[in-house]
Formats: sequence, C-alpha cells, structure tokens
Amino acid sequence: MKNKIKNKVEQVLIDTAMKIAKQEKGCLFIIKEGKLNYETLIEQDVKPFSIYENPRRLEALALLDGACVISEEGKLLAYSAKIKKTKVYSGYGTRHSAAYSASLSGNTAILASEEDRKIRIFKGGVLIMQIDPLEKNIEYKTKEAVNILESVGVGSVASFTASTLLPAAYTSLMGVSSATPAGFVLVPGIIVFGAAHYLVKQIKSKKN
Repeated sequence: MKNKIKNKVEQVLIDTAMKIAKQEKGCLFIIKEGKLNYETLIEQDVKPFSIYENPRRLEALALLDGACVISEEGKLLAYSAKIKKTKVYSGYGTRHSAAYSASLSGNTAILASEEDRKIRIFKGGVLIMQIDPLEKNIEYKTKEAVNILESVGVGSVASFTASTLLPAAYTSLMGVSSATPAGFVLVPGIIVFGAAHYLVKQIKSKKN
C-alpha cells in the first residue's frame, strides 16, 4: 500500500513539473522521506493540503521561488522553501544543487529546469532520471517512469544492456551536462542514470 501511495505522489509531481516545464518555467518538489534542513522564504498562508485534491494550487505554489516540500502521503508541508547548506551539483545551477543536496538525506527531489525544460529526479544523492516533457506523447509514458523509480534500488537493472547505453552525441542533444554520467534510454524522452550504482548501494545497506 505504501508503494502505491508513493507511486501516486510521484506521478502527480512529475505531471505537474512537466506542465511547468512546458511553460518554460522551473520548480522543485521534494518528497520528505528523511531529514530535510530548510527554511521558508515567505509566510505560509496556505494550509497543508492533499496534492491529489488540488493539483492546480500545487502548480501555482510551485512557481514561487524555492521548493515545495511534500510528505510521503501526498500532503503539501511547505512551499517557497530554501534548502539549507546546499552542496554544488557540478554543471548545473542552484535549483539542481538544492535538489541534489535534499536527496542526500534520503529524500526524493523532482525538478523542472527553466533553462532546458527538462525534468530531473534525484534519489540518494544520485541523478536517477531525466524526462523530456516535449517528447511526443510523453504524458502517456510517465507511468513507466514512476515504475522504474520504484524498482531502482530494490529491483533489477538487468534489462538495461550495453546496447541501450546512450551515445555521447545523443546525450548532448538531450540537454545533459557533460559532467553527468551516461545513462540508459527507458523509453523515448526518458533517460535513466546511475541505476546500477544506486542498486548496489541499496543492496549493501540492506545487508548491513
């Protein structure tokens, strides 16, 4: 049941981030699963609410400076939040650094980049996935993205063979920084990064 709820949360946040990216605007969502050191930039006049019940309000708040912090159950906990003590994520800007830093404590970060209109997802300090919201019919493929987000770290990446490794030229076309490791094409418009690395880390942590 917990996985189903989290799948639903991730689906809503990815869909909202794609809408914002298509407007050539940016946002950052953080699913709070671990420690998160942040402060709000503005007074929190909007009371916590379910993101399923009011996705339009979520979208409006996401456009404000800072991050939206979401509980694992899908409740908005804070908006216009500044992540404290961020570490630089090489090759990208402040929003990516905030996402990367928040994910280091076990949180999931989903951002829309206003610079290149891509969706990027961080888990455990690793860039796990990139989604191109301008890819044809991508809105029908995000369920696959959510499924792989749940399988990374607990499932198998055996299906990702060498034949699906992204060539450098394609990586460049997809707007991936040269500082980012090569990834795998899940479906057109969705790239998975560091899956094997993240899987190994999770397996080791469960054995210890």
